[in-house]
Amino acid sequence: MEPGSIRSYLDSFSYRDWQESDEDAGPVRFAMVGLGWWTRDEAMPAVDRSTFCETTVVVSGSAEKAEEVAAEHEIVEAGLTYDEFRAGERRDAYDAVYICTPNAKHLEHVEAAANHEKAVLCEKPMEATVERAEEIVDACEDGAATAMIAYRMHTEPAVRRARELVRAGVIGEPVHVHGDMSQSIVDWGADQWRLDPELAGYGTSVMDLGIYSINTARFVLDRDPTTVQSMMHSDHEFFSEVPDEVAAFTVAFEDGVYATCTASQNAAQDSHLRITGSEGTILIEPAFHGESRLELAVDDASVAGDGPEVDQMEEEFDYFADCVLSGREPEGTPAHGLVDMRTLAAIYESADSGERVEV
Repeated sequence: MEPGSIRSYLDSFSYRDWQESDEDAGPVRFAMVGLGWWTRDEAMPAVDRSTFCETTVVVSGSAEKAEEVAAEHEIVEAGLTYDEFRAGERRDAYDAVYICTPNAKHLEHVEAAANHEKAVLCEKPMEATVERAEEIVDACEDGAATAMIAYRMHTEPAVRRARELVRAGVIGEPVHVHGDMSQSIVDWGADQWRLDPELAGYGTSVMDLGIYSINTARFVLDRDPTTVQSMMHSDHEFFSEVPDEVAAFTVAFEDGVYATCTASQNAAQDSHLRITGSEGTILIEPAFHGESRLELAVDDASVAGDGPEVDQMEEEFDYFADCVLSGREPEGTPAHGLVDMRTLAAIYESADSGERVEV
């Protein structure tokens, strides 16, 4: 394939190919549940910039924090405590709920939102254990509202282009995938919830970071995991309660495609996803830290994708709102997220046993 034809192929993909609603539709009004730094510094600004969304309610375990954040945003109508949210106060003021609390606190808020018949956008991983994730699936299936796990890579243009390239057979048959996501959280302090198994779940690096490689590979390949094998260890004192300061794992996908992945919460910031096929490669690098860049290589030709640089959180919120407004099911349903939870559990079991584990 010549460079010019590769360039034409990359340029043929359209931005926001998922959008079905008119730009004057909405808005979908959000209650933000959990007011940590991610919600305040990433999610709420993204909603402010979005096409289809606005924040009208904020919810915290602290009444003081809820009132303080509400006062900082003119459009926010109410600041509630978790108890007030679960009791249904001001449920007339929002249409959907964004849940960004520690993993082990997701279920109670999903159940409350489902009881109030509100759409649910829940951060990943969807809970701390498979069993609690199954309860989220049940709660959302019992409700009539839209529910989605917050996989922001699903709306990243570079990732969507990679999936279409694989589907079109541009790199031939997929053979294997390399994925990595690493960062250092040591400077964040030892008292953070990601280092507490009661709140984080099975561990920290694979639960919080490795899930990006797993789910993005699933999305690009259109395949699900079948078996895993892994190794992990923790040496730094901050990681004494979790097994995976550093982790390496292999995921076997359907049709014999293998993914080899690494993740660490005590390393330099890095992320990439490389898909190697029988006739070419797709590299997304950087991949998962808020920006993505695609490079396609086929035969002796290599071209970098020049797709739009987007705010991944803004895209994620607008995609979810577009699903709500159009009445369709998102790709990242709770049932979809449950597959990741079972894969994560299998990776930790494999590290503990030293054996391959079926998903």
